[in-house]
Amino acid sequence: MTDLNHTRNFCIIAHVDHGKTTLSDRILELTRTVEMREMKDQLLDSMDLERERGITIKSHPVSMVYRARDGKDYTFNLIDTPGHVDFSYEVSRSLAACEGAMLLIDAAQGVEAQTVANAHLAVEQGLEIIPVINKVDLPSADVPAIQHQIEDVLAIPAEEAILTSGKSGLGVEDLMEAAVARVPKPRWAEVNGLRVLIFDCIYDTYKGVICYVRVFSGSVKTNDQIMTMSDGMKAQVKEVGKFSPAMTKQDELVAGDVGYIVTNIRDVAEIKLGDTITLAATPAEEMLPGYKEVSPMVFSGIYPIDTSDYNKLKASMGKLRLNDAAFVYQSENSVALGFGFRCGFLGLLHMEIIQERIRREYDLDVISTYPSVVYHVTKTDGDTLEVHNPVYLPDPSEIGHIEEPMIVASIHIPSTSIGDVLALVSEKRGLCEHTETIDGTRVMLVCRLPLNEILVDFNDRLKSITHGYGSMDYEMAGYEEAKLCRLDIMVNGEPVDAFASIVHKDKAEGRGRALCKRLKEILPREMFKIAIQASVGGQVIARETISAYRKDVTAKCYGGDISRKRKLLEKQKEGKKRMKNIGNVSIPQDAFIKILKNSDGGS
Repeated sequence: MTDLNHTRNFCIIAHVDHGKTTLSDRILELTRTVEMREMKDQLLDSMDLERERGITIKSHPVSMVYRARDGKDYTFNLIDTPGHVDFSYEVSRSLAACEGAMLLIDAAQGVEAQTVANAHLAVEQGLEIIPVINKVDLPSADVPAIQHQIEDVLAIPAEEAILTSGKSGLGVEDLMEAAVARVPKPRWAEVNGLRVLIFDCIYDTYKGVICYVRVFSGSVKTNDQIMTMSDGMKAQVKEVGKFSPAMTKQDELVAGDVGYIVTNIRDVAEIKLGDTITLAATPAEEMLPGYKEVSPMVFSGIYPIDTSDYNKLKASMGKLRLNDAAFVYQSENSVALGFGFRCGFLGLLHMEIIQERIRREYDLDVISTYPSVVYHVTKTDGDTLEVHNPVYLPDPSEIGHIEEPMIVASIHIPSTSIGDVLALVSEKRGLCEHTETIDGTRVMLVCRLPLNEILVDFNDRLKSITHGYGSMDYEMAGYEEAKLCRLDIMVNGEPVDAFASIVHKDKAEGRGRALCKRLKEILPREMFKIAIQASVGGQVIARETISAYRKDVTAKCYGGDISRKRKLLEKQKEGKKRMKNIGNVSIPQDAFIKILKNSDGGS
């Protein structure tokens, strides 16, 4: 039985790339949780993709024992969380399983957009926050300035901050002592009955669904009959254990523990993250406060390049859904691309990661359509629809008005690039609501922008304008009416559904021209002329023509009268005309791939 007074549950939260995973490596070394011979950098980042990109995608729990300076042993349950805005739902779930949070701030970069967002999340959950200034041994570290920022921006006393270096291990022991002294003991342990929070789950081919859990009260052991409180689904416990960092089987999990439960459930879709598990025989009276359901922000079609891979893609999507509750999908059919899926993601990085995981983990070649968001369409007869695929947008004559999702973005930038960033925001149809000065060199802009405009290249351009020092965090801010229309691309008079997109009327022409130009470069020539047109509501706004292959029919005429040559050319022209009427343009698959990969042209 673990002593609750000697258990500490905390997570590490920070902006992306501020050294969370490196610091957790040092903590694992200090507590001797991992033998030095097995130690490797970014140990908790188990996915190849995480190690390659140097980002954390899934939160990783680990249990360890630390002998404090007072001579007592403490059980620490640490959860390393992602830092990118697209994975903030992972962070909120990890926070619900803890009593304390270590808020990491890079000594060279200072307080950034996600730092503030994550601090707010922790305060909402009622957690004790320990500010940590990391990377203090960098030549560009400016600790006094960061301490000012902690007081001004986060309203946390600067003297509470602990100075560490994840690389050299400096200050890690002070950090552990701070966890012992400041993080409260596990809460709500005295409630009667078993209450276990599911904060994540993964799918294992051999064991089935493995739930990552935090036990708040009671205890759970192998062969217990358990029940989920949201829908009363019963299951049997096959195995319980902790992470150290690999899964290690235990006899039972008790109040305050963070670990895993393997059940006889085989379908991850049956498990709801944030749900409370209790004993089927003696259920608890009330559920733990869960977290709100996350709804996808960005939609895109994913299709197999080889149509025979459809069933394999369907199976792999099901498995990914098991590991990632925020990813949703449903099957759809496209004239141009065949059978595939309409998928919903939290953001663009989330979409990129899912596609990469499909390619790597399931060895599938896929292609995705242009990302779009959910629009609210009010028709002239008063009906309202939600449209997340441009193909389903009604005819312009039936549309009363269209509303698009808006966001409020906090953009942290060096004060030298304020003019360029404001120009970028206005180009993206945004509005700067107010600015705040963080310190002498950094400012925070609070801007209101349409979500659709920041989808493709906003973050990349923000990084290049600010030379990598800019960062942003955003939250949804309702819907707003806008002048939007569907941009169709027609090849030889036939609309191609894969290239359709919903754009603002002022930008339709520029985007249409760019897409037509790009298609002209990519599409192969035929024996007849091909017209590539961009149209809005039946009106053509841009056009490019691919010229036909021509046989030199006048080659056999040497000398003689010009009328003979003219006669042959006229005959050829008639033939081309007839061919154009019956000719079909088949767009090769690689043309789709090329255009969809670079489809932000002109937007």
